[in-house]
Amino acid sequence: MKFTAPLQKNSTSIMLLGSGELGKEVAIEAQRLGLEVIALDRYENAPAHLVAHHSYVVDMQDEEAVLEIIRKEKPSYILPEIEAISISALFKAEAEGFHVIPNADAINKTMNRKNIRKFAAEDLHIKTGPYQFVDSLEMLRETANTLGYPCVVKPVMSSSGHGQSIMRSAEDVEKSWEIAKEARGDASELIVEAFVDFDYEITMLSVRNGVETVFCEPVGHVQRDGDYIFSWQPAQMTPLALQRSQEIAQKITDGLGGRGLFGVELFIKGDEVYFSEVSPRPHDTGMVTLITQSQSEFALHVRAVLGLPLGFTFYGEGASAAYKATNESQTPIVEVDKSLFSENSFVRIFSKPESHIARRMAVALVFDKVEKALEKSKQLITKITDM
Repeated sequence: MKFTAPLQKNSTSIMLLGSGELGKEVAIEAQRLGLEVIALDRYENAPAHLVAHHSYVVDMQDEEAVLEIIRKEKPSYILPEIEAISISALFKAEAEGFHVIPNADAINKTMNRKNIRKFAAEDLHIKTGPYQFVDSLEMLRETANTLGYPCVVKPVMSSSGHGQSIMRSAEDVEKSWEIAKEARGDASELIVEAFVDFDYEITMLSVRNGVETVFCEPVGHVQRDGDYIFSWQPAQMTPLALQRSQEIAQKITDGLGGRGLFGVELFIKGDEVYFSEVSPRPHDTGMVTLITQSQSEFALHVRAVLGLPLGFTFYGEGASAAYKATNESQTPIVEVDKSLFSENSFVRIFSKPESHIARRMAVALVFDKVEKALEKSKQLITKITDM
């Protein structure tokens, strides 16, 4: 593998379609290997914009606008980092010879809950909970009665829990229908999922470089309103549940193909494993790997994209806790107590240009036995404030 200085005509480059906090970490890891980084997002000064060589503000769902930048910059690799992007632009770019990670078809499947659920359950015969798709309020009401309460409602395309809700009774149907309209993506159709009686949920970070697939230690996590709050590594699992989780992750990522890191979300009930979703990129729950592994999920993603070896060392147990804004601000200031910087903990500030209530602004990371690390991480985020 040859590496050249960035900004040269022959330099290897990556283009991030989406430049949030996860893309920022990918950009940093790419620059450590001398890659040129081009970052796109819908708003100015997105986190990855701040560390990229070139940045663009563009409507990510505008096919021609996205293609115009791709053709201008001619990136070696295109890395979609969000759901709300023009899929048609990716197919056209791929047809023109550009390398989409992992590939345009995989992005098309995974960015849309209908596509990936049908692919997993009907094509690959992977176990999932019962589900139905609806496109009207009346269908939502009928489906809820069929699946039973409680049930989960999600737009077919959204991110970070936007538009997601739980219907606990018939009185919640209209409210959930309205909440779904808040999706960052496509809310014209919804998936309604029967509530799976699971013991816990995990993310199986699975990495493919075209030669091998490796798995990180399973990441346990807690979500609230469809968005990650806490995560820890490793999740305590029975050997059989871990084996089945890796088998499902291998099957779904082999089916999708391509290179890169995938975050495969799974529900665990005893030794039984149910598929939930998969993201073809670093996962928010995987931020814990910044403190637990010699190569974080972001470093592994870049290595996989380049076809490099994927060996890494798991340092030990740890946990992460997301800090969410409590204020609305056009010029947010995040204050961090000194206690977050200790021999086994630190914080990452995402530097988002605006804060909205419940927007993720930072993450606290603790290296310790999971139980202690989780408790300390929860304490630490109470010592972060925004204004």
